[in-house]
Amino acid sequence: MRTDFSVHMKGGIITERDADFCTIRIRAPAGILSVEKMRGIAAIAKKYGSGIVHCTTRQTIEIPHVDPKLIKKIAKSLERNGTPIGSERDEIVNIIACPGTERCKFANIDTINLAKKIDQKLFGKEMPVKIRIAVSGCPNSCTSPMLNEIGIMGRIRPLRTAGLCTGCGTCVEYCKEKAIIIKNGISVLDPAKCVQCGVCIRSCPFELLKAEHSHYLILIGGRRGRHPRIGRELLTLENDDHVIYVIEKIVNWVYRRAWSGRLLSEQLDDLQFEKFRQEILHEISEKLK
Repeated sequence: MRTDFSVHMKGGIITERDADFCTIRIRAPAGILSVEKMRGIAAIAKKYGSGIVHCTTRQTIEIPHVDPKLIKKIAKSLERNGTPIGSERDEIVNIIACPGTERCKFANIDTINLAKKIDQKLFGKEMPVKIRIAVSGCPNSCTSPMLNEIGIMGRIRPLRTAGLCTGCGTCVEYCKEKAIIIKNGISVLDPAKCVQCGVCIRSCPFELLKAEHSHYLILIGGRRGRHPRIGRELLTLENDDHVIYVIEKIVNWVYRRAWSGRLLSEQLDDLQFEKFRQEILHEISEKLK
């Protein structure tokens, strides 16, 4: 049987240390899979692999120890199962997300649906550099959005209802940043310390703290690995549509301007990040008008 090299060159096909075998990475937006799809993956791994699967850091599943001659059959089986081959190379790889408002009591945004929307538009797009996109529902940053090429974080800026605060101190107790103190019988927020997580809003027993500004923070150019780097803040947005619009703009900017062979974090200045930031801010302000 001849190896199908066109399938073998897909980004989700990874040559193992023993080059006689490969690992197949599966596309799983936000790491969400139905039990039916999981059963299908298990059956494929048992039939074509070594009977095990590997859950990756990017919320995907891999089937290891596969004979390259079987890739075409496996690819067809995965397509029928609704879990096609994923991506790993210089392209947009699996978009990851925390549970978001669907399940997490700390989340400020619907992360999973946003990740799925981004996946539908951009997954697998060939790029000059690998693009990892992470969505986090709050500044707890369980998916490390600041350590990805593109990060999205849900935040809330708290606002105290003037004249009604009882000074009970519940918000002070819950604030991990020590950004709130009780002064003259009322809560006082230090904006410089506040990370806009929204915990104080949900902790207030009298519901006197409100969300002044619920928004998405967009970051660019983070990286993990042996020399981690925090991504740069691009801008804040207030709805999913604007987030997707800006993410597409970022991807097109990187596609047109970035060089291969260098991480995005290493070339932001060469790509004139600040100029791009000002252009995006102008476009968004015009769009809002």
